[in-house]
Amino acid sequence: MEFVHLIVPLIEVVIIMIMINYLLSFFWNTRSMDLVLGLLAFLLIFAASAWLRLPVVHKLMLLFANVAVIAILVIFQPELRVALSKLSLKGKRYREITEFDRFLDHLATSTYRLADKRIGALIALENEDSLDEFSRKGVILNAQFSSELLESIFATTTPLHDGAVIIRDLVVVSAAVILPLAEDSSQIAKTMGTRHRAGLGISQLTDGLIIVVSEETGKVSIARDGIMTRGVKIDRFKGIIRSIFNQPSKKTTPSKFNVLEWLKR
Repeated sequence: MEFVHLIVPLIEVVIIMIMINYLLSFFWNTRSMDLVLGLLAFLLIFAASAWLRLPVVHKLMLLFANVAVIAILVIFQPELRVALSKLSLKGKRYREITEFDRFLDHLATSTYRLADKRIGALIALENEDSLDEFSRKGVILNAQFSSELLESIFATTTPLHDGAVIIRDLVVVSAAVILPLAEDSSQIAKTMGTRHRAGLGISQLTDGLIIVVSEETGKVSIARDGIMTRGVKIDRFKGIIRSIFNQPSKKTTPSKFNVLEWLKR
């Protein structure tokens, strides 16, 4: 029994080290790493307030912690969802790379390659609300998505680069699409132009996710539900898209009720 009591603390230390190593490996070199460092600083201040017997500071830290936990869950929901999804009971050999995973990787690679080259881009990912009203006003492509196709469209030497690209599932529906501009541009800085206003405008009218690449700053922004998030890094970019779209390649639209089909059952 004494041996068990001696080895239990060692087991606990090993488990804690594994948990900390997982968290650091997931958040390292990402925007979320600032949250981890801030959390460590908060814990140090909290411990110091208890050790130095500062009742007012200690009480304030407790109140702040209750609000901070909820705020973290809301703000970093995409990252937390991706982190939890990696805690699969199945081994890596059972995890297959889906068609959507490949699409997301190619989309992210192309988007940030355009950003590095300071090539402006406007990409609308259709969700539940149809974007046919806008796609019909552009150049209809109906082509299978690929990194080469997307980057070729936004190359400044091509006639299709000026306007938006609409993507439905894994298909590039149309290019050179003119989108409506946002009437309220209070979220848009003076350094941002028509491309950002158009991205914000269409996000106010539909539930689509809009990607904007600035040719002036080379930064990537995402607009959704009338809110624009600027300076999105590639890890958060993937997390946001993955949290919104659920295997677009497998998405089906409900068919009309068919009496004959029902009678055959």
